[in-house]
Amino acid sequence: MKMLLTFLVSFFAFFQNSDLESLRNSYAKANSSNDATRAFIQTASKKTSADPAVIGYKAAAQIMEAKVTTEKNKRKTFVKTGATQLENVVKSNPNNVELRLIRLSVQENLPKIVGYSKNIKEDKIFLIANYPKQNSAMKNYIKRFAMQSKSMSAAEKTIFK
Repeated sequence: MKMLLTFLVSFFAFFQNSDLESLRNSYAKANSSNDATRAFIQTASKKTSADPAVIGYKAAAQIMEAKVTTEKNKRKTFVKTGATQLENVVKSNPNNVELRLIRLSVQENLPKIVGYSKNIKEDKIFLIANYPKQNSAMKNYIKRFAMQSKSMSAAEKTIFK
């Protein structure tokens, strides 16, 4: 019985991690073009996990929907709804490094006029402080983000090397 339970937990954990990995990969490419943004939105919309990181990516997808929608009057709604969802999941999981990375990347890529940029400094400090505690996969993900980040200084980027 224990063996069966261990197998089932491992099986679900494997697929949850692969789901998260596909979201991470799609998210990393999402800003490169409108097609990549649409692909990320589609990938995120198919995920049904209760994992906080998945919820964070889904919120980011909602915000990114504003970038590719043809209905201008819906852009504000997409950003507002997605930002509220992202803030709620970060508030519920304040020590989740991946959520802070998602929020930082969203805030630094939105136009300043939107007004959703108040946590950039806080999230940078959090990522820098918690980087050493992460597993190698997450360290690599954070490093890839930091190297292309608009808000990270050259000195801050050296911390992630």
